[in-house]
Amino acid sequence: MPFGPIDVVFDEHVLVPRPWTLAQSAWGTELLGTLPEGRVLELCSGAGQIGLAAVVGTARAIVQVDRSEAACGYARRNAAAAGVEADVRCGSMDEALADGEQFILVVADPPWVPSTDVPGFPEDPVWAIDGGGDGLDVARRCLQVAGTHLAPGGAVLLQVGTSEQVERLASEALAWGLEIAEVRTFERGAVALLRHAEG
Repeated sequence: MPFGPIDVVFDEHVLVPRPWTLAQSAWGTELLGTLPEGRVLELCSGAGQIGLAAVVGTARAIVQVDRSEAACGYARRNAAAAGVEADVRCGSMDEALADGEQFILVVADPPWVPSTDVPGFPEDPVWAIDGGGDGLDVARRCLQVAGTHLAPGGAVLLQVGTSEQVERLASEALAWGLEIAEVRTFERGAVALLRHAEG
């Protein structure tokens, strides 16, 4: 399946790539043109398409983390096909990164559907869309990991469902040293740009 500048393979065990999420990739590519040197980190990477489309052609290395073995397998295949240097780590995002590892851009694609709404999406794997009670449980963990591993001068792109969800995360982001710099909304979701909080 074409996904912007790359082709991706996947099956029913992973979330089908959403065309609108290519906007997150494009924003990542845009940022990488201005950010200092450094690696990219993608959290909740699934089959890897969002992070790979962001870095392909930039010569940036990427670390991709997902807890699904199936997703990690496809992420490796898709990275190889795209010619991207990718280190795919399968497991919990809290344990996949070493102390002191830093990244200049963190791309996070967590599940953001509230648990009560999950039955409305029977074709999607539950693990890939269930974000807990308010849809933000995994997004909160992403912010913690991003705040811990973001290099000076770096940026975070966090995908959620709505701008209202972004607003609910603002104070929690500050607890991890991040502040929201910009939010872009799309037909099916929202992407927030976060940077190190000043002061």
